[in-house]
Amino acid sequence: MRTYRAKFMSYLYRVFSALLISSVFMVTPSQAENGGLMTALQDWADGITLNGYVKNETAYRFREPRSFTKIRNILYLKTNVPFGDVFEFTASGWGYYDHAFDLFNYYTIAARSERDALQPLNFIENLPEEEDTKVAEIREFYLDILLDNMDIRIGKQFVVWGVMTGVRIVDEINPMNFRELILPDLLDYRVPLWTLKLNYFGENTDYELLWIPDIQFHKPALPGSEWELLQEVPGTTFPETFVFDNSEVGIKVSRTIWDTEVSFSYFYTWDDFPVIFRQVPVNIQVVDGEVADPVFFPTYTRMEMYGTTMQRTLFGQVIKGELAYVKGKFFGIGIVDDDQDGFIDLQGEIQKDHIRWGIGMDFNVWKTDFSPGLVQWIILDYDDVIIQDPYDSSFNLFVRKELPEHGAVFQLLAIYMITLDELYLKPKVIFNVSDHFQIAAGMDLFWGKRSQTGVAARDGRSVDLVEIEQQYQFIGNFNNNDRIFLEFKYGF
Repeated sequence: MRTYRAKFMSYLYRVFSALLISSVFMVTPSQAENGGLMTALQDWADGITLNGYVKNETAYRFREPRSFTKIRNILYLKTNVPFGDVFEFTASGWGYYDHAFDLFNYYTIAARSERDALQPLNFIENLPEEEDTKVAEIREFYLDILLDNMDIRIGKQFVVWGVMTGVRIVDEINPMNFRELILPDLLDYRVPLWTLKLNYFGENTDYELLWIPDIQFHKPALPGSEWELLQEVPGTTFPETFVFDNSEVGIKVSRTIWDTEVSFSYFYTWDDFPVIFRQVPVNIQVVDGEVADPVFFPTYTRMEMYGTTMQRTLFGQVIKGELAYVKGKFFGIGIVDDDQDGFIDLQGEIQKDHIRWGIGMDFNVWKTDFSPGLVQWIILDYDDVIIQDPYDSSFNLFVRKELPEHGAVFQLLAIYMITLDELYLKPKVIFNVSDHFQIAAGMDLFWGKRSQTGVAARDGRSVDLVEIEQQYQFIGNFNNNDRIFLEFKYGF
């Protein structure tokens, strides 16, 4: 009896295996039984791709305190594994090590004495410090299910909704990693999220649906690092991740109208910056030689974003535009005490809707590609107590020119923040030594004023404080971080 049962179970196992193999490798059960399996396995193995690169990034700051600030070696790997015509698995990741911290003084690399010149000396000496030396992380890890008129992608991934070059208006799906400000390539400073993405392709209209249970926010640069600006405030309240009620949800509808590619989207999300609710005395209070600390209640809040994009080719040039209406964002207010309770009103924050819009163009002149763009934020129902200006405008320009006689490509990225009067320039030349090996050289240049938080220390003394006008800047905070860089990259 056991012999017959064993034979029967063996037969069922062979049938089940043949059916499974036939569904995955697209061979019939009889072919799987008669040796077609090896051929299918070979075809499957041939369809697997593995690529990546090894790269060295070296940077030298030529302003005081001068120093090599980065000697980073990177390994990046990406693989695609198909399973028949329906399934495809993708994974990518990188790891790097920065040797600069092994060779040079931490405080020289971080340039703290220059960056925090207005802070008390004891504040600077007690700042936390973290080295951006060893990093290893998964960048992508997802499964594609490819159907006749629908694609489903499940896993850790990037989602890009915008159409303008290097601009985030409608494209607010993935938060940003400010580990090195905005200097890395576009995808390199995005934070991947575990996401369910469904694309349905209709006859004239395409639909995209997002469900994101992985709740993450902008990642500030490491405390004490060269690019430190915004840091996580102690006591910040974080929403619990992978909880259905906290999920982010988005939908986008795309179609072509009058030769123009347009999209309309809705995104129910979290503000990627925390709202710093606070109880702050209106006047400086010094107790026993120390400034009375304000009390902070930082938390993350919900927002709604309604967006639209357009892209059209006209007279050989490409015109692009984006518009977003954002509901529910909080803005910081100045030192106002209309209720006369001795503290800043509204716990330092006021909620207003705002509009973001941008327009750009891609065109070629003198065998050179140009991509200029103008972007603006407009706070609706503006209140004079808000620290931020009612209009926040910026101009972006990307230039690319091939130099075939030198086997090189010249690139220039320029970002001018009009309202803040700040400028960032990144000229770069890439030499294609071979099909796999590149050498690049360039500069990161910054102009602008630094932020002022309302209080400064005279001559570094914590008991000798003066009130100054509050002023919040971005690029200008790094006007002493000008650097040159050199990159070696081997792709495979």
